[in-house]
Amino acid sequence: MYKIAIDAMGGDNAPKAIVDGCLQALANFDDIFLELFGDQGSLESLISNHERISIHHSPDVVTGEDEPVRAVRRKKESSMVMAAQSVKDGVNQAIVSAGNTGALLASGLLVIGRLKNIDRPGLMPIVPSLSSEHPQFILMDAGANAECKPINLHQFAILASYYSKRVLGIESPRVGLINNGTEAGKGSSLTKEVFELLASEESINFIGNIEAKDLLTGIVDVAVTDGFTGNAVLKTLEGTAKEFAKFLSRTLKSGNLQTKLGGLMIKSALKESMGQLDDTKQGGAVLLGIKHPLIKAHGSSNAEAFYNAIRQARLVLESGAIETMAHHFE
Repeated sequence: MYKIAIDAMGGDNAPKAIVDGCLQALANFDDIFLELFGDQGSLESLISNHERISIHHSPDVVTGEDEPVRAVRRKKESSMVMAAQSVKDGVNQAIVSAGNTGALLASGLLVIGRLKNIDRPGLMPIVPSLSSEHPQFILMDAGANAECKPINLHQFAILASYYSKRVLGIESPRVGLINNGTEAGKGSSLTKEVFELLASEESINFIGNIEAKDLLTGIVDVAVTDGFTGNAVLKTLEGTAKEFAKFLSRTLKSGNLQTKLGGLMIKSALKESMGQLDDTKQGGAVLLGIKHPLIKAHGSSNAEAFYNAIRQARLVLESGAIETMAHHFE
């Protein structure tokens, strides 16, 4: 039985969407047990009797306005910190939260703790692509570390490659370094040094530098970068996909009769194609480099998105990926 701690008060739609996502996960997987941390009265009003769910009352909540490290140190009775502590103590094996990203990353680092010999953990989302053959890729790091040293990106590549192998089932993940050109000599002093490290790393399949414009083509399985660049790339991709969908919808609705009829004819196919870019189906972002799985769900997660984050946590536990990473770095 996989035991997963849930921050039931984190996120824009908590606790209703969180509870609904949990109930959906319990209905689909008979090998998970969920411990929900949050206001007991609020949670009990949303949950009927269920043998594989428990509620642990936490009187405090980490808000979106809280300073991350201060919140972790001062709000020890918050749903987020208590859930993380339960993982550290071995009561649960993983944590899922849609709450304050910075505070959750701080909880992973300060409460759960890093794997031995890992310099800094990295935040790893799975991003949908437009390739039918390679419909997704890993972006590592996507915001945990704004400033990085070469060793960080080197370790990010190894961690994400192991995740791709063990969790996503890709035998030899193609690892690329995001740069301002594909030539080996391109880039900053950081990327030049990282290029040399990755090129000599035998545990990964490094294919060289890649440009951000090619990410959605399925050119790599793992795209490595620093957290500042990764976060900018991720937000650009998310924003472009959402705004393009709105633009296309406005164009079809505001056109002439011929345009509107054409829109109706392609509506189902278009919906299916745009659904390929729906990042909520991927789950959440994983903080790789800590001792236990930590999944950061979208702050705006609805029930389906949170269900997928729990599904992802279960997959990570089932795969044994964290143990494999730990063994490599030890």
